[in-house]
Amino acid sequence: MSRLPVPDLGHYLREQREAAQMSVRQVAKAAGISNPYLSQIERGLRKPSAEILQQIAKGLRISAEQLYVRAGILDDRAAGTPVVEPYDVTVAIMADQRLNDRQRRALLDVYRSFVGDAADLPTDPSSDLSAEPSAD
Repeated sequence: MSRLPVPDLGHYLREQREAAQMSVRQVAKAAGISNPYLSQIERGLRKPSAEILQQIAKGLRISAEQLYVRAGILDDRAAGTPVVEPYDVTVAIMADQRLNDRQRRALLDVYRSFVGDAADLPTDPSSDLSAEPSAD
């Protein structure tokens, strides 16, 4: 589990607050904490508890889980952000018997357009995607 330093949490909070176009005072009031305390968190001087992070998330109307990840309280995977290797995705697409070759090609093209060239096709000689689509 990688832990981010407290200043990264503060920077993230500030970005979220500014994106919501709220002042420190407004967020502090909505979260039920003092504005000096919120300011110290944003500057990386204080490390808030999970309960305080939940209050801040509620005040900002953002996910508490993302704040927990930023604070190093929760792992990315535990927050519902699974780490999937591109190879795993291509293998899953290739193995899905419900898809025909044309559908597989289309899915792989779309996937590669999002993740880049890292999503190389598996080298499985039994799956020739270069052929013309079948009439499935």
